[in-house]
Amino acid sequence: MQGALQSFLLHGNIVKNSVLQHFRLVNPLMQSVFFSRFESVTSARMEEHGFESTTIADVLKAKGKSADGSWLWCTMDDTVYDAVKSMTHHNVGALVVVKPGEEKSIAGIITERDYLRKIIVQGRSSKSTKVGDIMTEENKLITVTPDTKVLLAMQLMTDNRIRHIPIIDGKGMIGMVSIGDVVRAVVSEYREELDRLNAYIQGDVDMRIPKTSFRCGCADTKDQHKMLIGSLIS
Repeated sequence: MQGALQSFLLHGNIVKNSVLQHFRLVNPLMQSVFFSRFESVTSARMEEHGFESTTIADVLKAKGKSADGSWLWCTMDDTVYDAVKSMTHHNVGALVVVKPGEEKSIAGIITERDYLRKIIVQGRSSKSTKVGDIMTEENKLITVTPDTKVLLAMQLMTDNRIRHIPIIDGKGMIGMVSIGDVVRAVVSEYREELDRLNAYIQGDVDMRIPKTSFRCGCADTKDQHKMLIGSLIS
């Protein structure tokens, strides 16, 4: 997944450019009619609504989490066995670790990877090892804020080879997102952006091209645009 994310970040604009280039090649007569308006208006709309502007706060909303946060946690004194049991029960790959009696103060996180590397591989007992002995400590965590752009969060996760990232604001921790949460948010926004691009193209063609122009192949061009964007979305 990390390689796929890196490729996505490097080639995030290829789809839009492909659609625009396709329009230029198959219908050069429409350049003066279409592109002066499209490129000045659509770029602004994409910047305002596209996945480039999606934030971690948007991801939390998509997960159904409020700004005050809710997350699964364990304490430093819990056994690794109990922590892994909780992860399995809730179908998650990480837990926030707090100090006993201080549920709002993050001490670190424990992940499936910690369990595999520090318990299974080393032959240690999960029932006699405390979470605090194998967790990633708070001062070593990579964190984001609610205002962090999703693409930056993806880059941080990819560069540091991590799957979970805590969200911190001025008052402390407010939640945690996984690489799966981030990818789902970006894919959703990306699909919506392509839909907007397709709708804008079709709307401009319908409004601007005289009916007689379809004798020259413009009707076929419209169908080609629909097929192109449909294939890119899928």
